[in-house]
Amino acid sequence: MSKTNVTTQINPRGIATVTLNRPERHNAFDEQIIAGLNEAFQQVASDHRIRVMVLAATGKHFSAGADLGWMRRMGNASYDANLADAEALANMLRILNELPIPTIAKVQGSAWGGAVGLICCCDMAVSVASARFCFSEVRLGLVPATISPYVISAIGQRAARRYFLSAESMDATTAKYLGLVSEVADEAKLVNVVENWLDRLLQNGPEAMAEAKRLIAEVAAEPISDQLLWRTSECIARRRVSHEGREGLSAFLEKRPPHWSR
Repeated sequence: MSKTNVTTQINPRGIATVTLNRPERHNAFDEQIIAGLNEAFQQVASDHRIRVMVLAATGKHFSAGADLGWMRRMGNASYDANLADAEALANMLRILNELPIPTIAKVQGSAWGGAVGLICCCDMAVSVASARFCFSEVRLGLVPATISPYVISAIGQRAARRYFLSAESMDATTAKYLGLVSEVADEAKLVNVVENWLDRLLQNGPEAMAEAKRLIAEVAAEPISDQLLWRTSECIARRRVSHEGREGLSAFLEKRPPHWSR
């Protein structure tokens, strides 16, 4: 496709790579980036050929967060205009978070503000050892509001209190310890880590992974109750009698690959 701030490529294996492509501005967010990501994620969600999505970025940094020109424009805009703008960002993050396929963030350089929200919306993330992460909003008299549900879910309230309030940056080792990223790799091995994850994910039942994502969201938000126990029991019973579940069990017993991994 033609050069744009967000690109989407789909390979024959069903892997979509959505790439932030504004390296001259360190992939900083503005309304065009947000709209481009929104469109890309909706495309991925609606294309049944796609089994896994990688979120990547060109250039030295994953994303420097909010574009200063964009922030200047919004600072001079009305409350209603700012609300609509913030809702566009919030909706884009929600679409990413709720994609029914596995998602992987591949992070190099720095990720600030909203970019960390993107990472936390992905199911797993790998960063280079030299990566830095920061919630710098309070330095500008702002707060990391739209990304907060996903960041707090990833790193917990205690860590969020520290890093939201101090606006200090954290290194990749700290980000892994807090659960913001899943793995840290040398720059030369970053692609290999992602490829290993992709190979593993493509061996798994697509419908089962989508159901597992929904299950996590539902179970995490509810206390253990008779209703929750029934729903989890119903879930596994339904999966056992599904076409995919029966195919997976048959393939295991017959010592052959299931049809979705061929």
